[in-house]
Amino acid sequence: MGGTRDKKVEYFAKLRELLEEYKSIFIVGVDNVSSQQMHEIRKSLRGEATVLMGKNTMVRRAVRGLLAELPQFEKLLPFVKGNVGFIFTNSDLKSIREVITSNVVAAPAKAGAVAPKDVWVPAGNTGMEPGKTSFFQALGVPTKIARGFIEIVNDVKVVEANNKVGPSEASLLNMLNISPFTYGMTVVQVYDNGQIFPASILDITDDELVGHFVSAINTIASISLAIGYPTLPSVGHSVVNNYKNVLALSIATDYTFEGSEAIKDRLANPEAYAAAAPAAAAASTDAAAEEAAPAEEEEESDDDMGFGLFD
Repeated sequence: MGGTRDKKVEYFAKLRELLEEYKSIFIVGVDNVSSQQMHEIRKSLRGEATVLMGKNTMVRRAVRGLLAELPQFEKLLPFVKGNVGFIFTNSDLKSIREVITSNVVAAPAKAGAVAPKDVWVPAGNTGMEPGKTSFFQALGVPTKIARGFIEIVNDVKVVEANNKVGPSEASLLNMLNISPFTYGMTVVQVYDNGQIFPASILDITDDELVGHFVSAINTIASISLAIGYPTLPSVGHSVVNNYKNVLALSIATDYTFEGSEAIKDRLANPEAYAAAAPAAAAASTDAAAEEAAPAEEEEESDDDMGFGLFD
């Protein structure tokens, strides 16, 4: 009993140390994860993250004991259920999630296991003797005899996702050496700087965030301008619109200020500006011709120094 108590105290101290050291926590599901997989994941995360497992009752008790000083971790408690563990990190969340979820192994179908996806038996030669035809018929798998072996005529779905695998389906898949499932760690929730969210949030890119932010700003600016209520996103638009009104008023009256002088002069003397436009275009054409002239001279020089000698 004394040894067990010491281990609990050590575990509580370790959990507290990790909670204070790291800003991010992955709550991971470890159903059907082998000890070898755990070892490989720990090794691949070394230096970037720390894996901590423990009984749910002990974890909940440890977290509740810290809530007086660290109340933000109360958000973890609803997810401490089932076969879960913690991975603590201060590194990039996307890269750590990739390491966590990339270690998977193929597994055969077991009777009673819940299928994570649809399972199909592909058409083709099974390599089995005709004596087992009745077994396929019992499962509704269409077959024929070809060259002394059973051949499945069409692809057949034998197990639907989220349904339990029956004994007959498991036997068939094992006889065909089909391992339809893969098992590995799954990310249940992510805790980061006091916030907890599903792992799918990590799939949002920076471009998508910027797009949503810009869209929200545009919406706020539009509403503010429509109701005449000034906000930070609408101030720039309001200033520009009011300046346009002042310019229009200046043009319509004899009042002139520095900003409207050029516009009023352009309206009063359109011929002068119309004449200036072709002159500017001609100047740009002359400049382009001057840049092209040296290149033409070089080409002529090359011709004189080359093939022109043999004409």
